Amino acid sequence: MTMINFGGVEERVVTREEFPLSKAQQVLKGEIVAVLGYGVQGPGQSLNMRDNGIRVIVGQRKDTASWNKALKDGWVPGVTLFPLEEASAKGTVIEYLLSDAGQKAFWPTLKPYLTEGKTLFFSHGFSITYKELTGVIPPQNVDVVLVAPKGSGLSVRRNFLEGSGINSSFAVFQDYTGKAEEKAIALGIAMGSGYLFHTTFEKEVFSDLVGERGVLMGAIAGIMEAQYHELRKHGHSPSEAFNETVEELTQSLIKLIAEKGMDWLYANCSTTAQRGALDWKGKFRNAVAPLFSDLYERVANGTEAKIVLEKNSQPDYREKLNTELAEMGNSEMWRAGAKVRELRPENWKKT
Repeated sequence: MTMINFGGVEERVVTREEFPLSKAQQVLKGEIVAVLGYGVQGPGQSLNMRDNGIRVIVGQRKDTASWNKALKDGWVPGVTLFPLEEASAKGTVIEYLLSDAGQKAFWPTLKPYLTEGKTLFFSHGFSITYKELTGVIPPQNVDVVLVAPKGSGLSVRRNFLEGSGINSSFAVFQDYTGKAEEKAIALGIAMGSGYLFHTTFEKEVFSDLVGERGVLMGAIAGIMEAQYHELRKHGHSPSEAFNETVEELTQSLIKLIAEKGMDWLYANCSTTAQRGALDWKGKFRNAVAPLFSDLYERVANGTEAKIVLEKNSQPDYREKLNTELAEMGNSEMWRAGAKVRELRPENWKKT
């Protein structure tokens, strides 16, 4: 475990150099990792661990789209692919990767399979932190740990195949065996984490819910829509509005931020862009600061969690979700985006 200074604050970090894959394989040598759920995080985590020599099985409801996806990915029924209950019985490490609403619904079924000495693993602190809403209260004789990749499940797999990885947080909620932290880190390394930083279940879910509703998804989508519509209102074409709002950000500028930070982006733009961005940055920050304050409070007091559980538990949730996503995808802005992506050089038809 290394203490690294981040902007004047020291944090506990684990790198692949100090905890190599060979050590993770040794720690997990006698374990059967049962990954319950093959939706968002399940495929990337399970496939990466399988490729890294960990004994992995998948638990998923039969005759679902996720079950069929698992079949296509090479999981074999009765050998490495089982119904949820059977996988729960066989696993010594239970990776509980169902949706938050799904975890609440399946918990009464899972609990009897959490026998003494097993490890209950989460990639999200939701069910434990909001236990009053979910009813997820683990028995005292199991380890309860978390490894939360800071990226989508698709990125977890893609980055692994490219040889990089996704940074992850890790936490221990309950250490029954005295080896909970070592197992958590081993699982994080085995699934291909770039490095792991220490957190708690509560801090993970608070930061995650704020981030998803804020900069990572909700805020950026809303800001993009506002700018696009303002440009269109003043007669700019869909192509011009989309390029100046989305395409330039995703195909050029964001890569500079990832490379060396926001100051590096500013340093590599025109002086006109630099001046304008510096002058307006504070205005945007001050405008949205009250929204973030309200958002954090709603996350901390459970309001957002209640909404998630209520809406995601509805039988027609998927149907409603697809309608909302279709509305976004069919908007002029994102139809323009689809056409712009077709025109990228790598998509040109060869003649």
